[in-house]
Amino acid sequence: MTDEPLLALRSSAQHKALGHPIRHSMVNLLRQRPATLGELTAALGSTKGTVGYHVRILREAGLVRLASTRRVRGGTEQRFELINRGFRLDEETGARFLYDAALAEMAPVRPGDPGHTVLYHLWLAPDEARALAERLETFDHEQRETPERGTEAYGLLLSLYRADIPLLPPDDHGIGSQGCP
Repeated sequence: MTDEPLLALRSSAQHKALGHPIRHSMVNLLRQRPATLGELTAALGSTKGTVGYHVRILREAGLVRLASTRRVRGGTEQRFELINRGFRLDEETGARFLYDAALAEMAPVRPGDPGHTVLYHLWLAPDEARALAERLETFDHEQRETPERGTEAYGLLLSLYRADIPLLPPDDHGIGSQGCP
């Protein structure tokens, strides 16, 4: 996986494949590096049969491919990899899918965890919003590294969207931001 553009997910099979929690976890594991069924099984704490079934679903959806094989003790070991470094979801269902995925993988906060969740609203002109979106995309590419950089994974859900918040007209009564004259 190089720095190719994100793969646009178009089929219902692809969305369905990514929608299952085990397959979502597998994709996160395969983002780190190609892996064998045994490695995926150990990392997920599952069974080889279950992992094999879910790898097959991801392969049939065109999201995972066979990266290599090798002979081991009279058998053949298969190593699987993602077909792309990341996926672009359609505008209609993409945001909901990503929010649900982020909520599903959020671990409970432990004392001392640096987790931080907040909702900000920025008042921007359309040109400023486009420029910010480009900066966030650059940040995303700069920060997406292999696990060797750290010992724990942290999720970062970036979403720049036009919020449905009306704009008050200018204050013509001399009332300040505190609501007092």
